[in-house]
This record gives sequence, structure tokens and C-alpha cells, in this order.
Amino acid sequence: MNVRLSCLGGFAFLVALAGAGAAETSVSRSNNPTEKLGSLIGAEQQALDALPEALLVNLRQTGTPVPVSYDPSWIAAQPGAQGGEQWACLAKALYFEARGETVKGQFAVAEVILNRVDSRAYPNSVCAVVNQGANDRVKGCQFSFACDGRADTVGEKAAFSDAGKIARLMIDGAPRALTGGATHFHTTNVRPGWARRFPNTAKIGSHLFYRQPS
Repeated sequence: MNVRLSCLGGFAFLVALAGAGAAETSVSRSNNPTEKLGSLIGAEQQALDALPEALLVNLRQTGTPVPVSYDPSWIAAQPGAQGGEQWACLAKALYFEARGETVKGQFAVAEVILNRVDSRAYPNSVCAVVNQGANDRVKGCQFSFACDGRADTVGEKAAFSDAGKIARLMIDGAPRALTGGATHFHTTNVRPGWARRFPNTAKIGSHLFYRQPS
């Protein structure tokens, strides 16, 4: 499966963020154009009223919508996520590689995985990227959890739920604005050889992020 992701934008995504309150808004079935327009404007206002104030402030200041918040309480308030194989692979990678990081740190790791999916230097699906090298005894795994010899058992349900929500948002097109196009990361207590050659693009929590030179 070729995953090529684009950022969702505009009011449609704001309505999605507004939640059930906006979803339950009914639009007039009248044939009167003026009445229909008024109903649509009312639905838009109701959606905006339901958005967190912090998102509205940014919208007013920058003129662009903010589709996600890195606040743990915002993530906790999102509906439970689900999806297919690619979503499951991303959620599992975030859980095993970054569940000890902040919400921002988990989004950052998701960026790396999806940036690799978009790069011609790596496989073109989330699952293939996450599992790359798992059966290669010479080069080894790209992501350590894929071949650490441990069973991929989810012991922290709440943490996996959050990882699933983040994975869903990223696959659905949340912006990749944290890592400067990073394709690599490592924890601060190690120093792989490639880190001396790749541009460092960000430090988030205990992870350093790098972009592979083109």
C-alpha cells in the first residue's frame, strides 16, 4: 500500500475537531437560498464555538487552522481511534518507541516514520518502514522494538490509546511541523555514526532528530 499523505486544512478539519456538537447541527432542507445560507453560517459558528480557545487564538493570529494540539488533555479528550494495518503499525511503533515521551515527542516520531514513507530511499508503506531490517542480521532493524526479541505486548492500555489517536491524526493529515523533515532519531544517551553526517533538525524530549542528506 503506497501511503502518500497530505495535510488536511480549512474549515472541514475545524468542524471535525469541534466534535459531536457540530456534527449534530442540522441544516435546513428549505428551497429558500437565504434560509439555507443562514443555516450553514449557523452551523459554522456552532463549530467555531466548540473549538478550544487556544486554537481560535492561533487561527486569528495566523489565519490558518491548527488541526492538532500537543496538550495531553486534548489528546485524552479525542475519541478512541481505530484503523487498518498501516494505522496499527504506526500506533505500535509510537507505543514501543516513544510512549515515555511527551505528546509532542510522539508526534515527532510519527513524523519520522511518515517522512520515510514519502522518501524514495525507504519503503512506501508504514508497516514496511517500521519493520525494515527486522530479518536482516547484517544491517539490523531501523526501529529497535521490531527485533529486540521481546513480545510486542501492550501492557499500558491508556498509553496505547493515546498512541493510536496520534497515529490516526498523523495518517489523516496532521501537519509535520516539529522535526524539519527528519528521517532519523536517536535517544540522547547514544551517538550513532550517521549522526555526525546528518543535519540535526530538532531536539524533543530525550530524542534528537536528523534529516538524511539528499
